[in-house]
This record gives sequence, structure tokens and C-alpha cells, in this order.
Amino acid sequence: MALIRDIATVCKSKNAGPFELTLDVVFDDAETYRKVKATGVLSADLFATLYSVSPNAVQFTEYDAGLAFKATLPRLVSAGDIGDTDVYGAQQHAPLLDVDIPV
Repeated sequence: MALIRDIATVCKSKNAGPFELTLDVVFDDAETYRKVKATGVLSADLFATLYSVSPNAVQFTEYDAGLAFKATLPRLVSAGDIGDTDVYGAQQHAPLLDVDIPV
């Protein structure tokens, strides 16, 4: 088992406009990427669970050419709105860091 924080080269989040958030998990070698992909752990369902949204609201992409996974999902609070704690969406990747991957 390995945590995303220990095997991913990049794990980041950012705004995809004021109402959506994009999260990227990128690996620096094809072997690790393929192993992670084969587990099926990184999925729309995982992102939905971690970010308390419907799985139907998550646009999930496995990007083989970039050795990356990408998820775009609705923000629970619009960027800059009352109650928003991260206007740029740059700190929202933290829940992903502790995801355990059976590789």
C-alpha cells in the first residue's frame, strides 16, 4: 500500500472557474501510473466521496499520455463567496494526499 503523497509527482487543485474545482494527480513514470490505474481506486466515486458531491457531478479523466488523472467537480462554495476559505482552490487537494493505493 502507498499513499498518493508518496508516489505521485504532482497532486494539486485549482479553480476551473468560480463554480468548479479541478484536481490533478500526476506520476513521473509509466509503470507507477499503470499500477495505480489498474487498482481503480482513483475514480469519480472516490472524488465524490472525498468532496461530498454526487458521482454524477464529477468529470473524471484518466490521461494516459500525461500519466495523469484529472477530476473536475462543483465547488461547495463559489470562489470568493461568503464562507469560501480558499478563493483560488489551491489547497483543496489535501484529502487526496492520504488516499491509500494498493500497489
